[in-house]
Amino acid sequence: MERLAESGWATCAPVAEAVARAGLPAVTPGYLATAFPDESWEVAERALSALREHFAPARFADETTYGILLVPDPGRLDTRRPMPPEVRAGQLGVPADDVFDDRLPAGVLGVGDGRPWTMVATVTGAYGPSLGSHHQVVSGPAAAYTVAGADTRALMIRQLWGARVLQGGRDLPDCEANERWTFTLFPGEGLTDGLAESGTVLKGKVRFRLGKPDRGIGSARVAPAVAVP
Repeated sequence: MERLAESGWATCAPVAEAVARAGLPAVTPGYLATAFPDESWEVAERALSALREHFAPARFADETTYGILLVPDPGRLDTRRPMPPEVRAGQLGVPADDVFDDRLPAGVLGVGDGRPWTMVATVTGAYGPSLGSHHQVVSGPAAAYTVAGADTRALMIRQLWGARVLQGGRDLPDCEANERWTFTLFPGEGLTDGLAESGTVLKGKVRFRLGKPDRGIGSARVAPAVAVP
């Protein structure tokens, strides 16, 4: 709870201002304590433990940090879309337009309208595990990706990555300024013109990209996720 209250949602001023403009409740310890019952926190902790254990054999699992991601109501703040330059100014140090491929469709809504904030157990650190290319992840057996009764590929989507970038504040995932540069694949999204979606922070901009679906290099990462009721 303290970690979330100290995340970019609350402590990165332009992100917090975007939250307020959207009419979303501020992410404070008091709000989190009242908005989510004890049972939800317990379910989240079990899901996080299960994710760590299940994906422990994955490449780069040792540098993967799992935690609770808050995803805003997309009817108020749609994290599938580019953010205004002033929001990125607080994250990147200077105002910068997101790079968003015009061919991208609306994107999967893993978290729908209704609740102001939804908790998801997933990758919250700089890097996710490496599980191969988009094609390899999509074609893999369900058992390899099922955690706590949920196929974690369903939430490997743009919406969650967009929220993860905002929640990170100035500590951006998949960023060239990190010790190593990575990009996150979105196997939960379909192909567009035969190309796979991914997200990264490169050359001072947040980028929503399309690329080859068979690209399984070490910098290609994923973010397994389990929704918390």
